[in-house]
Amino acid sequence: MSILKSLFGAGSKTNKPLETSDENFEADVLKSELPALVDFWSPTCAPCQVMGGLLRDVVPEYAGRVNIYKLNVAENPKTAQMFKIRSIPTLVFIKNGRIMDQQVGLMQLNTLRQYLDKLAN
Repeated sequence: MSILKSLFGAGSKTNKPLETSDENFEADVLKSELPALVDFWSPTCAPCQVMGGLLRDVVPEYAGRVNIYKLNVAENPKTAQMFKIRSIPTLVFIKNGRIMDQQVGLMQLNTLRQYLDKLAN
């Protein structure tokens, strides 16, 4: 069960990443007082679904320290182009309006936590 939970994010519905869009990205992410992780994804991408489950698992741990967002690249091409997103899932770690790191592809849960801990400090 633990493996399934980490793969598919069997968490509470209230513990999910926030959604952002082309229209709200600047205010939500770039001008935020909190650092942010943005998951560039698509609903047709199987690895994106797995990554989404992992993100749901960490949202409660980082509440109030890191905002975790999802941005659907099909619905928000402007922001995806601005960040030169070529493959998904892509995770972009942003602090004070600057990109601190960027990772393409699936990430293990413990590695994700390491990146979030670094971003939060």
